[in-house]
Amino acid sequence: MTLPVAHSAPAAATIDAVTARQIDESVALRAASSGRSKGELIEMLSARFLGTPYQANMLVGSATQPEQLVIDFRRVDCFTYLDYVEALSRSTDRDQFVANLIDTRYAEGRVEFRQRKHFFSDWAHTPKVAADDITAALSPAAVTVAKHLNAKAGGGTYLPGVPVVDRAISYLPSGTVDQNVVGQLRTGDYIGAYTNEAGLDVTHVGIFVMTPNGPVFRNASSLVENNKVVDSPFADYLRTIPGIVVFRAR
Repeated sequence: MTLPVAHSAPAAATIDAVTARQIDESVALRAASSGRSKGELIEMLSARFLGTPYQANMLVGSATQPEQLVIDFRRVDCFTYLDYVEALSRSTDRDQFVANLIDTRYAEGRVEFRQRKHFFSDWAHTPKVAADDITAALSPAAVTVAKHLNAKAGGGTYLPGVPVVDRAISYLPSGTVDQNVVGQLRTGDYIGAYTNEAGLDVTHVGIFVMTPNGPVFRNASSLVENNKVVDSPFADYLRTIPGIVVFRAR
């Protein structure tokens, strides 16, 4: 069973019954939570995905294949997970969710491959801005690197049909993320795993959540032992990556 969703965008979404029910339950919960902060909403809504199976490359579209508006809560990759949570945090009904998802995932609200926010830093640099980059403000140890996003070190691009974007990326080396830094993080902050690889800003994304047992990195994990949305101890995750990029939702 599928439920078509009409939208003014050039691509229409087809939503399966499981996803439709989860959207309706989530937006109803959001609508009843008017007193919560943005971070609390992100935590509450992201928790509903815990245990959801991981599936790589959920989005459909390329320079030669028409972009599709994918909305599927039955399985997620790390980026679609954040797309859904951010859009849900702004929505109180299904139509509003679809519109907000388009604005979160695509620049200028156009469902096109070239307009897709392919890089994590696009969230803070392309319309409509979903979050603010607070990385450099968290510590004087922040490092800023000039990146040529989408350009491979040996020539060519990761995403044919998408232009190379010159962008300064700030990150905190993992060894500098001390208690002072962690103390400034808030539940609901979006965390990117910085990469030294040319042409990329991050290799993975998730959500910072402070729990009674300490901070966790809530993420759609592709690790064999997980292969689903999980809460990983934040300190443990830090030890596996070069550094972090921190965005705070608007």
